[in-house]
Amino acid sequence: MVCALAASVCFGTATVLQAMAARTADAGGGDGEGSAFAVTLFLRAVRQWRYLAGLALDGLGFLLQIAALRSVPIYAVGAALASSLAVTAVVSARLLKVRLRGAEWGAVGVVCAGMALLGIASGTEGDRDGPPALGYAMLATALAVLVLALLGGRLPERGRPLALGLGAGFGFGVVEVSVRLIDSLAPSDLATNPATYALLVGGGAAFLSLTSALQRGSVTTATAGMVIGETIGPALVGVVWLGDRTREGLAWVAVLGFVVAVAGALALARFGEAPVDADRETIP
Repeated sequence: MVCALAASVCFGTATVLQAMAARTADAGGGDGEGSAFAVTLFLRAVRQWRYLAGLALDGLGFLLQIAALRSVPIYAVGAALASSLAVTAVVSARLLKVRLRGAEWGAVGVVCAGMALLGIASGTEGDRDGPPALGYAMLATALAVLVLALLGGRLPERGRPLALGLGAGFGFGVVEVSVRLIDSLAPSDLATNPATYALLVGGGAAFLSLTSALQRGSVTTATAGMVIGETIGPALVGVVWLGDRTREGLAWVAVLGFVVAVAGALALARFGEAPVDADRETIP
């Protein structure tokens, strides 16, 4: 759980840096459409130090996430990653001088309470390998997210932020499940395991979707979709197919903690992007 919470700190801080970079990368670049725009936006963003710093924090967070997934159930790690929005809110308040309302500070407290309940109730990771087709299902999901990310500019404007946010969430969820499906790090085993390719494609597609979502439309809606996509599905996969359980007699505490943590994260969804005014004041 310490690794999961440390990962949420990395991801939450990276969100602020990447959102600022995504907005700056799009300045004067027009709206654009299709896969060319998605790739061009990413290439412009990745040339900025803020985005690179965010990627470095994401890399560290990913390593911490892997360590957590090897010790605690997916539902606990997923809720911890969703709680990164609480970190983003606090970082925004400190570094970008964003004023948090009382209700938002309350939501931060709700997230912390939910994570405390999960910490009390979570058991060890499941010991099942899952059905043989699960790795291929993860790879198919990752490819679908990649297609969505590349064609995001052609989606209807009204539903685009939610679709891209859900896509990013599903991509990150694929990464969570795929980590659990990789038992051996031997090159020959990695090359023949579909979960290896699902992890790589899912992670890349999630970043493309998230970068596009941070720039297009309501990022609050996109971030809420991402939270839902990266928590509920992977948690169900962990419980149903991978054997994730809670401590004896504390299943209800784990369910309550999961719901409370995710609800608090959704209440903080607007912090999936850096505030526009802060961007203008901070970025040359």
